[in-house]
Amino acid sequence: MAPLVEHGFPLFPLSLVALPSEQIRLHIFEARYRTMIDECLERESEFGIVWLADDELKVVGCACEIDRVLERMEDGRLNILARATRPFRLVERDDTLAYPAGTIEWVLDSEETPDGTAIRAAHESYGTLVLAATDEAPETDALSAMSAYEMAATVEFGLQAKQRLLELRSENARLRLLARLLRAALKRLEFVDRAQARARSNGRVRFG
Repeated sequence: MAPLVEHGFPLFPLSLVALPSEQIRLHIFEARYRTMIDECLERESEFGIVWLADDELKVVGCACEIDRVLERMEDGRLNILARATRPFRLVERDDTLAYPAGTIEWVLDSEETPDGTAIRAAHESYGTLVLAATDEAPETDALSAMSAYEMAATVEFGLQAKQRLLELRSENARLRLLARLLRAALKRLEFVDRAQARARSNGRVRFG
């Protein structure tokens, strides 16, 4: 069994929230983070993205593995494609390394019976939103196998909403929250569609 606590785990404080299964493109330019990424590449190890919000570092973050280096520039900067894997809780900071790090604890979901109602509601809301946004319905078998994280990772939610999903330790709770977020996103999409139709007719619609 893998250890639940890791020391000296590399941390990347950013103004973003990563959810498991989400693919993230990162531009690495600071020397300390170039060192961090090079060590992760050499060791084939993970690093953690934690949301830095208004100078507050959130306690729950998400580990990422590096899929590939997209570009490495002559001055040492590089672009990478990372894939978020699993959530963790930051126990304490570690200032002894050349880059931000800490002691982290891998967090596990509660053991629970799957809630069929929550699953159906989230899948139906997601399918409706995808169809409305792309004019293509998701493939039924693929949709039925998607977790809350996998669905949420493909939708541009706000950072607060993504952090709430990341911090929940119950898949049923994530599914219920996700269904509400998806319904709200669909309403916004419908509003934009209506507004754009009005704009085409009179050119007077404004947002904000």
